[in-house]
Amino acid sequence: MAGVGTEKVFENDKVIVWNFVLAPGEETPMHTHEHAYMWYAIAGAPLQIYDEHGNDLGVFDVPTGGIFSLKLEDGFLEVLSENGKGARVPATHKARNIGKTAYREVLVEYK
Repeated sequence: MAGVGTEKVFENDKVIVWNFVLAPGEETPMHTHEHAYMWYAIAGAPLQIYDEHGNDLGVFDVPTGGIFSLKLEDGFLEVLSENGKGARVPATHKARNIGKTAYREVLVEYK
């Protein structure tokens, strides 16, 4: 995994588009979001989120077909979309798929 996704599929002067896949039990490396972004969950799963110190921040249940929009402000991400509205996590974190099926999303970062 590089950056905030598994594979960068497109980039121009306005956006970066990522394909993102996590197998059951797999976790991302610790990473830092540097842009506001949105994502569409092609195959949802519950994601356990950890901060940069390894503290458990709880489970974010991502439904298949869910669309999420997040703003970045003062080192935190805040969910703006109806799904998860108001949830905040540090911009630096990692996630583990604690579900029984693969998780997949398309993520679009706004430059």
